[in-house]
Amino acid sequence: VQLQASGGGLVEAGGSLRLACTASGYIYSLNDMAWYRQAPGEQRELVATITSGGGTDYADSAQGRFTISRDNAKKMVYLQMNSLKPEDTAVYYCHAEGWTTTGRDFNSWGQGTLVTVSS
Repeated sequence: VQLQASGGGLVEAGGSLRLACTASGYIYSLNDMAWYRQAPGEQRELVATITSGGGTDYADSAQGRFTISRDNAKKMVYLQMNSLKPEDTAVYYCHAEGWTTTGRDFNSWGQGTLVTVSS
């Protein structure tokens, strides 16, 4: 199972970006999907998660500014980021768990998309 993330870029503080991630491969079901980020010199951290039923959870830093959503039919997950701050600068990774059509569970990461917020 492969994940392809897109939507990163350079934005001024206070601006918005929408990240998207598409899952492909022999997918039988997608369970939890999530966005993580890793700033330079820092460990990767969880930003937001969404269950197959649409339940969401956010890191304190993302609460109120970011919105995670998904389209199960398209096998996509999104991250709408508003009121961006320079400290949001990081490489953003999507993550998904689920089952393949061959009955194996999977745990996959996207390649990352860079978000740079200028002050």
